[in-house]
Amino acid sequence: MSFPNIPNITPTISVTTAQTVPLLLSSIALEELALAHIINAEAEKLQFVLGTLPTTTALSPPVVSLSNLLAIDSSVQRTLRDVIKKEMLLQFKFENVLDLIAITPLP
Repeated sequence: MSFPNIPNITPTISVTTAQTVPLLLSSIALEELALAHIINAEAEKLQFVLGTLPTTTALSPPVVSLSNLLAIDSSVQRTLRDVIKKEMLLQFKFENVLDLIAITPLP
């Protein structure tokens, strides 16, 4: 098997420090929005299984046993634990942006 040929790509991106701050804050905001959607999806999963989710489709929740509820609870816990980890990383990123704002001279 041969190695792929990778072309020599050298893109030039010119962004000032003052321009990076809004970009970084926007990226944090978009990641927070994505995490909010994940949390909402997990809540709707629980509501569907418990039969409390108002739905306009013909779907109805399956008959739920205790073992199924525990399995779903475990799944939701794992997902929310991962969301919390991501939230912590975003907090660190936000603190770094605040530090950057403090040392960046205003234009």
